[in-house]
Amino acid sequence: MKNCRYQKILSGSLIIISLSLFLCLVAYHPQPARGSYEDEVNQLNSQINAKKNSLTKLRDQQRYYQQLVAEKQSEKATLNNQLTILDSKIAEAELDIQGTELEMEQTNLELRSLELEIADKDQSIDQNKTKLGNLLKTINQQGSKSALEIILLNDSFSEFLNEIKYLNDISSGVRDQLEDLRKLKNSLEEQQAALDIKHQQLAELQKVLADKRNSLDQEKQDKSFILEQTQLSESQYQNLLAAAKQEQAQANAEISSLEKSVRQKLALIEANKPKTNQKKSSSNSSSGLIWPVPKNYVSTYFHDPEYPFRYLFEHPAIDIRASQGTAVVAASNGYVAAAKDAGMGYSYIMIVHDNGLATVYGHISRIATKEDAYVTAGQVIGYSGGMPGTPGAGKLTTGPHLHFEVRLNGIPVDPLAYLP
Repeated sequence: MKNCRYQKILSGSLIIISLSLFLCLVAYHPQPARGSYEDEVNQLNSQINAKKNSLTKLRDQQRYYQQLVAEKQSEKATLNNQLTILDSKIAEAELDIQGTELEMEQTNLELRSLELEIADKDQSIDQNKTKLGNLLKTINQQGSKSALEIILLNDSFSEFLNEIKYLNDISSGVRDQLEDLRKLKNSLEEQQAALDIKHQQLAELQKVLADKRNSLDQEKQDKSFILEQTQLSESQYQNLLAAAKQEQAQANAEISSLEKSVRQKLALIEANKPKTNQKKSSSNSSSGLIWPVPKNYVSTYFHDPEYPFRYLFEHPAIDIRASQGTAVVAASNGYVAAAKDAGMGYSYIMIVHDNGLATVYGHISRIATKEDAYVTAGQVIGYSGGMPGTPGAGKLTTGPHLHFEVRLNGIPVDPLAYLP
């Protein structure tokens, strides 16, 4: 009889201890970052909001300069207007750089915030795993009793039902803990994915920042060139514009005429070949081109609305930043229709390809091919120039670059549509 009473007391104690343990376990629910995590995340969010406000103010200032440039570009081409345009572009570029730097700072803060939240999730998962393990241990201990043992160790059927309910509650607690773990795991995976995206954004912003600094350098070079060539004289400025316009018009006329005559010449040669020996001779059957200089910053785009001399003529090409003397290669197989060395004037090379395409390479400081030669894609045909006052640069150039033009059936088209 005593032994039975001891067993009941021991069983009751185990139930109370196990129930207390269970209540502690199921009462736990993972919370957002606590303590130092929460404080630091809140501080980071405040800093992020401050960066966003600063960025908004900078973008407003940028719009002012963009509007000023648009107004001046619609007015008469005077030296004063041109300098105002260049000064506005420089100011806008500087603000743009500041804005990008703010975006990078903001992204770094967001990265730190995500890292803290991920660390908190990891901690919550570890705690939940521990609690789940304890629950499973309790279930294992209680589960070793048979139904007969449970009945015998309880004085009444009511106590038996209570213990059965207790075991069911523990099982329900396990399910809750598993669901909490599943939610934590999903949330952690989402934050890890967000962290990866932020790292990618930061890398892209670093590239954008480098491009914008190049753009600022270009704007400053444009202004220096204008000041050097005109010495603040309106008449000298107008003379410079007239000479540049004439040079460009002459080059365009030569290119159009040469392309037409060369295509007629190639068609005649092809027609006179014996049919058995006819082959595709000059270029790739694909219209895809390769970059004529290492892929780099494009300083001026096709028909660029911000081209500083747009009021004189449209920009029918892209300008690719390239150091003075960079090797220029043929963008595709083709026939060299022109290799014009203009001394201190505008030197260029034109290659005629299949599919109605032709490519023009301008501001060439040194030519490394000959007219009537066949060249292959990637073959060096010359060396880039563009530095004012150097061979091949021409009248209106502001710094080292390659002027790259693509023509389709005699009409200039956007080169970026053909480049990888």
